[in-house]
Amino acid sequence: MTPQTGPSPLLIACALGIEHLALRTGDRGGAGGPVTVLRTGMGPKAAERSVARVLADPALGGAAVLATGFCAGLAPGMHPGDLVVAEETRDPRSTVACVATERLVKELARAVPGRTVHTGPLTGSDHVVRGPERADLLATGAIAVDMESAATLLSAVRTGARPVAAVRVVVDAPEHELVRIGTVRGGISAFRVLRSVLPAFFEWHRSLLLPRR
Repeated sequence: MTPQTGPSPLLIACALGIEHLALRTGDRGGAGGPVTVLRTGMGPKAAERSVARVLADPALGGAAVLATGFCAGLAPGMHPGDLVVAEETRDPRSTVACVATERLVKELARAVPGRTVHTGPLTGSDHVVRGPERADLLATGAIAVDMESAATLLSAVRTGARPVAAVRVVVDAPEHELVRIGTVRGGISAFRVLRSVLPAFFEWHRSLLLPRR
């Protein structure tokens, strides 16, 4: 693979059309390099294939990768619109450590003031998690679950060493289960939050380019 030259690129990956819409209509100013927003399709297999295909492009050889979109909160007290910054992503195949999570937390607090930001492990699933299964996943130490983040980050690091992170917006939680995203208040709240987070992603990416002291 040809090494990346010039400004470092950023790949932001999401799964759903509504997530992609939120990111496309968000504030796109302030990026520290070329930005690609990729809609992978739903589920871990689709995410893994899409990310591997895009990162095969030499222009993205050194890209930082950030997985985002909606998730299900696992811990009591979580609410739709809360943010989750993954310290690591997990699935049955691997655990991938995330980079510069403290910077993400700081920048999200600035970009979306007043929103609660949770940090901890983000676990992967191959299906939508409902009811008692949340408690089983919480018992593993995970604080949230989604279908694509773990596969996205695993695919990213398999193609080469690179910074990775995952930020998700809680769309439902133990006390606030949704039937369909976007049809109730919780889904609308999560959409608005996701539309506001791009500046935080860009500042995280920019911080990776600064010289280490």
